[in-house]
Amino acid sequence: MHSAFAPALQIPWRRAGKELLLIAVLFAAYKLGRVLAADHVATAFGNAGRLWELERALRLPNEARVQDWLLNEPGAVRAANVYYKFAHFPVTAVFLVWLYLRHPAHYRWSRTVLAVLTGLALVVHFAVPLAPPRMLGGLGFVDTGARYGPAVYGSPESDQLANQFAAMPSLHVGWSVLVAVGIIAATRGPWRWLSVAHPVITTFVVVATANHYWLDGIVATVVLVVTIVTLRPPKPVAPDAHGRTVDLATVRRPDAGEAGTPGERVPAPSRDTAAA
Repeated sequence: MHSAFAPALQIPWRRAGKELLLIAVLFAAYKLGRVLAADHVATAFGNAGRLWELERALRLPNEARVQDWLLNEPGAVRAANVYYKFAHFPVTAVFLVWLYLRHPAHYRWSRTVLAVLTGLALVVHFAVPLAPPRMLGGLGFVDTGARYGPAVYGSPESDQLANQFAAMPSLHVGWSVLVAVGIIAATRGPWRWLSVAHPVITTFVVVATANHYWLDGIVATVVLVVTIVTLRPPKPVAPDAHGRTVDLATVRRPDAGEAGTPGERVPAPSRDTAAA
């Protein structure tokens, strides 16, 4: 009886390979778009000055004061730099892999939202190049990565792997909010709300390290909300006793050998059934 359920629980490796290829292509497009948009130094600094004045007119908190508070604790500065450098891509990647294995329908939705958000952000990066606060030393900002480490970027002239004038909107904030929304939408129970800590910490980190302005995160969140409203997430499915659900859109029925109805799910076998 155990073997009858095995096909339903196996990972469809061919489809997984296609998904990994798609994510790799999206990542390459993201990096290429940032590099192609990098040659706008004068415009980027002009936009930075105008955005700074707009934030003051909107009475948003002064980012320099937030950074001053962080600079009082050198250990906290380094921790913030580590979070900024190492959490962005790995946390998003782990989130997508987890969804793919445990909540396939939510994976497809989250992947689509991520692609749309990133694509729209790249359009804004081209249209509105923006120098980040860490480049505005005259306003009292410090490049915490360069001073305290670990460094994230080289000099804008020599760094050919990143567009350092792509501050608006902040994909660090946008992706982190998507991770929290995806976890909350796909699961049940009170523990899912702990995922909100990721975008909260990310927002503080990108501002305190002078890599983004408040409006960078606000605009990213607005774009994400519009995308989510347009592409509504699927409803969560109650898992079995082992916390597993199987999407029959990607597997074959073990008894009939035919593809199941898209979106239909069957629970994984219980220990008693598997032992029968």
